[in-house]
Amino acid sequence: MIESPAFRTDRYELTMVDAAIQSGTADRECMFETFARRLPNGRRYGIVAGTGRLLELIRDFRFADPELDWLREHDVVRGPTLDWLANYSFGGNIWGYQEGEVYFPGSPLLVVDGTFAEAVILETLILSTLNYDTSVASAAARMVSVGLGRPIAEMGSRRANEHAAVAAARAAFIAGFAFTSNLEAGRTWGIPTMGTAAHSFTLLHDTEEGAFRAQVAAFGAATTLLVDTYDITGGIELAVKVAGTGLGAIRIDSGDLPTVAAAARVQLDSLGAVNTKITVTSDLDEYAIAALSGSPVDAFGVGTSVVTGSGAPAAGMVYKLVARRDDSGDWMSVAKTSIGKASIGGRKNAARLVDAGGTAREEIIFVGDAPADPVPDVDPTAVERGLLVPLVTNGEVDERYLGPAGTQRARAHNATVMQELPIQAFRLGHGDAVIPTTYR
Repeated sequence: MIESPAFRTDRYELTMVDAAIQSGTADRECMFETFARRLPNGRRYGIVAGTGRLLELIRDFRFADPELDWLREHDVVRGPTLDWLANYSFGGNIWGYQEGEVYFPGSPLLVVDGTFAEAVILETLILSTLNYDTSVASAAARMVSVGLGRPIAEMGSRRANEHAAVAAARAAFIAGFAFTSNLEAGRTWGIPTMGTAAHSFTLLHDTEEGAFRAQVAAFGAATTLLVDTYDITGGIELAVKVAGTGLGAIRIDSGDLPTVAAAARVQLDSLGAVNTKITVTSDLDEYAIAALSGSPVDAFGVGTSVVTGSGAPAAGMVYKLVARRDDSGDWMSVAKTSIGKASIGGRKNAARLVDAGGTAREEIIFVGDAPADPVPDVDPTAVERGLLVPLVTNGEVDERYLGPAGTQRARAHNATVMQELPIQAFRLGHGDAVIPTTYR
């Protein structure tokens, strides 16, 4: 059975549409906004990810006969609403921060303009996609920042469900990871894949040497041999014996990694394998990678930590109605005032103030400005970079953000905007957002 994006949602979205159709308010033009009230886990910045995936899901968001039959059978909504759902396709406008962009508390990451019914029904799809992918990308960016330019591979598929694994690989790649072990992520999103052998391959053979010979015979001396199934020192000696001094790399997946990596480098050099690289894995996160900054490690592999957001598995984003047309056709601001969950109403635009040295200093949210309007001048001595770009116009998705090309575009954008962050952003300790968010 082919899964429809239309059922990646919560029941209350359809029941709201049902009640709004009955009350005659379903077609009121509304503006919804996705934002995070705070950054996860005391972090200093976040990275937007998931936009390209989300746009494809919105484009394909349709209620076909199987979905309509199920809703009818379970008496979820009334007949008029079933008729409305049968003809549903999003026909409004969406603006958003570019995928790969840095964000801060209050940043209007996605602004959705449409009728109440066509916009509210996308809430869960939007939040489930952006919350997870952004969480992964934000964690991955921290790992990349302390990796000091050394490649990092995403290898967490076995620590996530099968769909999340592909999404995580894409989000990590956007944030600067170099490879993924997940083949579907490679096929769907054009991400370079990597992988050679696990400990089971060594254990399959009668001896470790036999396993190494089989792998070198299959893939050549440039392969990466896993040397810690038994004894690392002995494994390294056998690896060089079998592959020669042209061995591509060794992988170490256990032990006190700074100590083990240093000893491995000395041993490889003593055996003449001076160009053989060292890759380490073993439950790495940003703190473990930072601890290896002075070690002779050439590459890292990260699994559990990146696909779980390194302690922040969701980015804390919400989707709120912030403005709607009144009976006279004018926009009116609406907002929650709940204690601890208050939101700021009104249509918004956003810009980042960047000083003459190219460093971001302030996130400015202009309340009352439609996203399509030009960003006002905020400071003649600095540069204001507009942050909201059109993603969907009258129901038509901007295809530049889709597929492998869109993924590469997001990765390139991330690499650029990371250069704007103040140096304090890269401290791993808990702290506040590295620049303030100001409403004007």
